Amino acid sequence: MNFEGTTVAMVTPFTKDDGVDETGMRENINYLIENGVNGILAAGTTGESATITHDEQRKMIDILVDEVNGRARAIAGAGSNSSKEALSLVQHAEDSGADAALVITPYYNKPQQHGLYQHYKLLSESTNIPIIVYNVPSRTGTDIDVDTIGKVAQLDGILGIKEANPDMDKVSQTIKRLQDLDCTDFAVLSGNDNLTLPMIALGAKGVISVVANVDPARMSQMVDAGLKGDFKTAFKLHYELYELMKVLFIESNPVPAKESMNMMGRPAGHVRMPLAPLKEESKAKLAEVLNDLGLI
Repeated sequence: MNFEGTTVAMVTPFTKDDGVDETGMRENINYLIENGVNGILAAGTTGESATITHDEQRKMIDILVDEVNGRARAIAGAGSNSSKEALSLVQHAEDSGADAALVITPYYNKPQQHGLYQHYKLLSESTNIPIIVYNVPSRTGTDIDVDTIGKVAQLDGILGIKEANPDMDKVSQTIKRLQDLDCTDFAVLSGNDNLTLPMIALGAKGVISVVANVDPARMSQMVDAGLKGDFKTAFKLHYELYELMKVLFIESNPVPAKESMNMMGRPAGHVRMPLAPLKEESKAKLAEVLNDLGLI
């Protein structure tokens, strides 16, 4: 499975009565594909996985696979802090026909490094779907270390990592370890939009992006240029997008992303509590950046 390029960590649009907006979700999927993304992730952190039910999550995975219909990679958010729950979600992703499952490192219970290894070993031995590890210590309280990444990379079916630890030296250490282990097909993907281009320069294969919800065309073009070694074009696009990369995290993700999409007239709706609507001063800053980019 080739994970190169831009995968969108898609927001979950909600209806006014707080249901998953299936029509809006399908509309967004087509918009993203038409604007050049290589993959779409449903039910990840940006998709408010913490406040959607497992039934909603399974439904969203089914919608994603059906609407993508082979035109891009369909990646299912399938993680949990319970290995048993994560396995059930990964098995559903496999049964649905998803191309891969993104599995976050278990959160809150702070497993040891050998516990993390056993978690992914269980998933790899119990399913046949490609799995991407998701490391985001700012949310989970646990950082999967370089040694453990090397061990996990040698498991059948664990084919990549979304790395959202902003330590760029760790990225270098990880890619060097993968080279030493002859695991060069294991994909390191950026989990931070603003670090995507530097990570590509170090050997990363792409990004799982929040920004691409709002500006999928330019984000995809930046990543494509970087992967082709056209850093003059990639630098230009990086700096065009830089203020957007920053303002989309002015408050907790995905609050600014959903507000951006609402401003653009795209399906997004509200965020579920305990997330709250964007503050007025943040809205003003967001609107200024979107206007400068010609998005509103």
